[in-house]
Amino acid sequence: MAFWGREKKKETDPELIEEEKNIGLLKRLWQKVRNIDWKDPVTRWKMMFISLMALIVVGGGGYGVLAMTNSPTFCASCHEMAPEYSTFTASAHNNITCVQCHIKPGTINMLTHKMKSMKEVYYHVTGVPNQIVQTEHEAVSNENCLQCHSKNRIVTASGDLKVNHKKHIEKDIPCITCHAGVVHAKIAARGINTEEVRGDYTKETAQKIMEKKYMAPNMGTCIDCHDKVNNGEEPWKDITYSIPPNPEEMEKKLQINEKKAEAKETLITGEAIASDHDEKTQKLILEAIGKQKKNVKISMACGNCHKSTSIPNNHKVANWNNNHGVTAVAELDKCMECHQDSKWKRDIPKEDIITLLKMGNEKRKYTPNITLAKEESRINKFCAACHSDRPDNHGNSDQWLTAHASKAKTSDQKAQCFICHDQKKPKADSPETLAPTDVYCQYCHRTGFKDDIKN
Repeated sequence: MAFWGREKKKETDPELIEEEKNIGLLKRLWQKVRNIDWKDPVTRWKMMFISLMALIVVGGGGYGVLAMTNSPTFCASCHEMAPEYSTFTASAHNNITCVQCHIKPGTINMLTHKMKSMKEVYYHVTGVPNQIVQTEHEAVSNENCLQCHSKNRIVTASGDLKVNHKKHIEKDIPCITCHAGVVHAKIAARGINTEEVRGDYTKETAQKIMEKKYMAPNMGTCIDCHDKVNNGEEPWKDITYSIPPNPEEMEKKLQINEKKAEAKETLITGEAIASDHDEKTQKLILEAIGKQKKNVKISMACGNCHKSTSIPNNHKVANWNNNHGVTAVAELDKCMECHQDSKWKRDIPKEDIITLLKMGNEKRKYTPNITLAKEESRINKFCAACHSDRPDNHGNSDQWLTAHASKAKTSDQKAQCFICHDQKKPKADSPETLAPTDVYCQYCHRTGFKDDIKN
């Protein structure tokens, strides 16, 4: 008895033997299958046994492959993922797997993602992109976050921010719009996960990169989104608003925009874009501190989002606006905790990882420096929101010109003047920060000051 059905007598005819030799392998296998006696109960049991074993082997192997590729260790096996894996291990989410965030729940989603991930194998073999960024098709969804987190929260874990998570989620606002840095500290947006620095990443160095300001929600993002809502927009509808920009796609868009601008002969310069952005930032700052109000859907006032906004006692003294310069020089580091421009901007500046690794995220002690304070008052948009206005005590220009000498006798008094004015005419190629006014002392005092007091 053969394994499948009855055993047939062997053919002894030489011609038949030769003919069988000429038959292809697939055809011979098909003939054997056709010769199986499927009516035999034993044959059917054998088929069921073999099918079961094959299912166990294939299923077990497939599960093993899925389990292996779902492991963070598997992600770490590719050198291009070193920045992402290192920051993951240094984050508060290091007790879950990568796929719990990056693949939507469900077997179908899991298998679909595995098929799509074959392109990553292709890139690994043929050439890895200079920078790894999330695409709109791979963005972390709210469905992933809600596996662990509740949406019924009004106050954040810090206890200060008032954020109605439920209302945001009901509007289909992605969690990553605010929480994009919770695991990887926005290394893609900061430009510190490129090919040339991947070898610098370890678990220890990642600790220096995981700064709180990049892991926590960015206030500039809240302001930018609220401002767009006040203008009738819903920016989160485009998922690219919530994920880091892809450098390659940004370069293509820039080239397209340049061609369009050239065709219209109205090329918009980078300076014009920056000027428009600065003007918008100052408008928002003035609104937040209550100096500019308008009918809006979402108020920009600090108290709208912050549970407690304690104003320092020294800010409440009389004439603080005109006399805070001395405090600014002495405690500039404290001033910047609230008034730093980066807190008001959504865009994240590019960084140098080598400098970050050397300096770390340790807070450096500030030494009072009048030059640094002066520069900050000129370039900081929060300061410039008021400093760009002509002071009240300057009065009428003609009267002020003949009377301001008594206000600038000592070095301290001159130091206040130099916040807005330069002593000498700035050179065209000067690296110094330009003053907010083109009026400088030596325009009139061409021989210097009588008492020869220098800044």
